[in-house]
Amino acid sequence: MTTTRQIALPIIGLDCMDCARTLEGGVTQLEGVQAAQLNFSTATLTVQYDAQRVSPTEIITRIHELGYDVALGNELVFELDGMDCADCAAKLQQAIAALPNVIEAKVNFATARMHVRGIANQDLPQAVIRQAADLGYTARLPSPAISQAKAPQRRWRDYLSQRARLILTIASGVFWATAIVLRLTGAAEPAVTIAYALAMISGGYHVAKSGWAAFRTTRSLDMNALMSIAAVGAMAIGEWAEGATAMFLFSLGNTLETLTMDRARQAIRKLVELSPKEATRVHGDHRDRVPVEQLRVGDLIEVKPGERVPMDGIVESGVSALNQAPITGESTPVEARPGSPVYAGSINGNGALLIRVTKLAKDNTLARIVQMVQEAQTRRAPMQRFVDTFAKYYTPAVITLATAIAIVPPLAFGAPFFTWFYRALVLLVIACPCALVISTPVAIVSAISNAAHHGVLIKGGMYLEALGRIRAIAFDKTGTLTEGKAAVTEIEPVNSSASLDSAMPPAVPNDSAFTANNILALAASIEVHSQHPVGQAIYEEAQHRRLTLIPASDYQELTGLGGQARINGQIHYIGSHPLFCERVPHEQQICQRINELEAEGKTAVLVGSEENVLGIIAVADRVRETSADVIRALYDLGIAQTVLLSGDNERTAQAIARAVGITQVQANLLPQDKVRAVENLLAEYGNVAMVGDGVNDAPAMARATVGIAMGAAGTDAALETADIVLMSDDLRRIPYLIRLGRRTLQNIQQNIALSLAIKGLFLALAVVGLANLWMAVFADMGTSLIVIFNGMRLLRDS
Repeated sequence: MTTTRQIALPIIGLDCMDCARTLEGGVTQLEGVQAAQLNFSTATLTVQYDAQRVSPTEIITRIHELGYDVALGNELVFELDGMDCADCAAKLQQAIAALPNVIEAKVNFATARMHVRGIANQDLPQAVIRQAADLGYTARLPSPAISQAKAPQRRWRDYLSQRARLILTIASGVFWATAIVLRLTGAAEPAVTIAYALAMISGGYHVAKSGWAAFRTTRSLDMNALMSIAAVGAMAIGEWAEGATAMFLFSLGNTLETLTMDRARQAIRKLVELSPKEATRVHGDHRDRVPVEQLRVGDLIEVKPGERVPMDGIVESGVSALNQAPITGESTPVEARPGSPVYAGSINGNGALLIRVTKLAKDNTLARIVQMVQEAQTRRAPMQRFVDTFAKYYTPAVITLATAIAIVPPLAFGAPFFTWFYRALVLLVIACPCALVISTPVAIVSAISNAAHHGVLIKGGMYLEALGRIRAIAFDKTGTLTEGKAAVTEIEPVNSSASLDSAMPPAVPNDSAFTANNILALAASIEVHSQHPVGQAIYEEAQHRRLTLIPASDYQELTGLGGQARINGQIHYIGSHPLFCERVPHEQQICQRINELEAEGKTAVLVGSEENVLGIIAVADRVRETSADVIRALYDLGIAQTVLLSGDNERTAQAIARAVGITQVQANLLPQDKVRAVENLLAEYGNVAMVGDGVNDAPAMARATVGIAMGAAGTDAALETADIVLMSDDLRRIPYLIRLGRRTLQNIQQNIALSLAIKGLFLALAVVGLANLWMAVFADMGTSLIVIFNGMRLLRDS
């Protein structure tokens, strides 16, 4: 089979004949290029090349290396109808890639979309659509709204085009049933034969058309071609009933596969539909509805109660509750008020909001999620690569066997020709590994869609497979197991027997009458000027309790120790234990209490005057309420080890680990230390997941088998660096992911085992003459449908 092709590339930046010769020579030296000729007057380089040794992309790369550019058009994205077979998708991709002016073509079987890159040419879209139609598929570009006059006619034509195979399949079934009735009622044999022939023609029209187009463009036999040959062979030996039954079942199977795969693809399409196509833009007192593509960063939009938020932005005015489940998977509404970030696709509650747009429609969080989910379908899992390699050799091997069976026994041993020819036809039907090829993609697309609807972005099938094999999980501390924000946990007055009545006035009373709120108000009055996270946590707690602060003067920051200020004419201090050891007398029991708090992973802050300590405030990064339950759930799932990797001190890290149930702790780690820790875990356990914030933990996450970023909604860095992204801060997604990964791995293994077993069984039956055509088709199509339905079980919650 010849693989020589020719492509004409428009060159940008060519300004001299000598440069032209250099360009020709540089491209000609590329392995696989047979000839390169440049037309200087039109700045067009015509390249003749061997498609098996070099690709157009590699040729263009060489042109770039030589200092020139190629005038390429924008990437075209086509939606496909009738895509029911992964092997057929590969043939379509090969045929489109062979078109003139096409640089690269990628068909995503899971999403039924085709991406085409080519030379800027206004005829290219139509050429792609025609080629797809020759192969039996409908390809269309998402287009602007059609004029109202043409819309009904266009919609009706599109409907008939998309349903043509279904209509012909029904017709085939009717003719097939008619033939059976005619035979049972004793009708003349010609009438029965005509009915069977009509069943074969109607059921086999698209099959034969696609098979011939695939052979003509790719010089290879796909399932449609093999089935067509089998049907013609059946007619040649007078097996009309078998041929018609086989063709009807094959057409019915293809139709059912298309319908079921469309259902699986619908899960991803629903993500696209979550974001509104229009928004209400506000200009002063004027409001107008505009397509979201017309909005620019900085525009003001209005979202009424019950509407979906059309764009990412910041709330300018209004208060409401937003359902962010489409983004984060969290069904609990989130309060939105001025300054709150909002995401496209969220559902507004009962308040109107004015939102300032912060991202273009193509760049918003939901758009990027959809894009990454679609891209994830193209990243093949290890098992998929195995299946593709197996299928590459399986089909030619079975075709060779079928040829041998048809020829050798009659010629070498005088066996009946028709008997062995019929067995060869049965083998041809078994030759295409449809169920095997589809076994992995349908499981991957279902699992990734399931995860996306739970607010989890999985960037490829390889990560799903890896999740199913994870034996150890490493966690970052801050922002992962904890909330990632310092907060006041305890306020303990010292030398006080008074009630902690929050209604007591905040003014400084006699030392013996201090309450928790008095201590907090005093501390916040000093820390109001502080930029330290602990000081800010104390101030925010006072604001939360709506305490009135005490006028303070002469504030002075005591670097590394705390701060002081004059209140009611007296110096008061707030800070660490060393500060008070140096300046304020206090009892030994205070030191003991500080040690107890620090052993619990908390930071102890003392508040007092020059004479004595008035109170202790404990500040800590609170452990998430779900952390301990999640760790228990992971151990219940059979995870061998969970590890806490923290840059914090040993005492604090140990306290957090005890609180959540983690037994192995590594503290005082720099980013490079975390990488080494992950490498040690990989050496011991083989497959390790790292859970972090996607930014500081990026090196360790990249080194792990799977890197999982938490709370990444709106965080560009996390969306880019992690293998798996949790759009919310819900740690409970981790056990869900482990379960989903294991279910996916088991599902793929089941599909592959079933496909191979049935293929092996019918190969053996066909060789010994115990299988006929319709049985082979029924087994092939039936297995494909079982595999699809089994894979679609992953759409259900895990």
